[in-house]
Amino acid sequence: MVSAGEGDAVPIFLQIRGTGLPSLAHDKLFILPTYMTMATKIDWQKIQVVIFDVDGTLYKQSKLRKKMLFALLRYYLFQPWKIKDMLILHHFRAEREKRPGFEAGNLEAAQYEWCAEKGNFSLPRIKQVVNSWMFEYPNKYLAACTYPGVKAFFDVLHQRQLKIGIYSDYKAVDKLKAMGLGADIVVSSTDAAIDVLKPKPKGLLYIAEKLGVEPAACLFIGDREELDGECARQANMPYLIVDKKPFDKFDFYTNMLEEISEHKLQAPAEKV
Repeated sequence: MVSAGEGDAVPIFLQIRGTGLPSLAHDKLFILPTYMTMATKIDWQKIQVVIFDVDGTLYKQSKLRKKMLFALLRYYLFQPWKIKDMLILHHFRAEREKRPGFEAGNLEAAQYEWCAEKGNFSLPRIKQVVNSWMFEYPNKYLAACTYPGVKAFFDVLHQRQLKIGIYSDYKAVDKLKAMGLGADIVVSSTDAAIDVLKPKPKGLLYIAEKLGVEPAACLFIGDREELDGECARQANMPYLIVDKKPFDKFDFYTNMLEEISEHKLQAPAEKV
């Protein structure tokens, strides 16, 4: 059920993490050892909240990247004078990736300023390009890229009255709507209340506090050991890292459904 991060460099035009967009450069991802606070099966009687990362956790990024690659090529083939937009997208993502755990105030504004510093781009243009190609256009493809079993797993969590939280480094509300998923609380690293990138644990601790539970009563599910796993460890929160499998063989959530079905619902405590 649990696996390490992906390995060698990803070829040109294949990846911008968290966006579904292709990248302009090789993207090095490091293999880290897999370990977790809850090493085997989850004791569902102790879990009150399940928190999910989004990109790479709820949907297959490589499948979305292929769709976005064709969309970008179609668009810029007929509007080559706008090709610098690709540099904007590349720098925006790359500069964020260089700053894990960034915490210096106003992350929402800083991410655009980092991009502006890398080229002769105005802030309004950067925001327009990023919003269009990263936060809006990919959403039309998300339903088709959602991992098998995700919707059913969410449904079971709702049926068992377990709270669902979302914590992503990127905006996630519209992505969840596109996938037809509902959550009790949705948090992004750029929210004013968080204002820090993973692996700092502020987002996870914020969700636990807002839902009125201890971190140990939450389960965090992510896809990157070096970010999601480390974030959970710093929050002292149990976590799982999804398997890296082809889309048609992906069975992480199917296995989770079988596991949670083995646990009977706990009877509500009697009032004294």
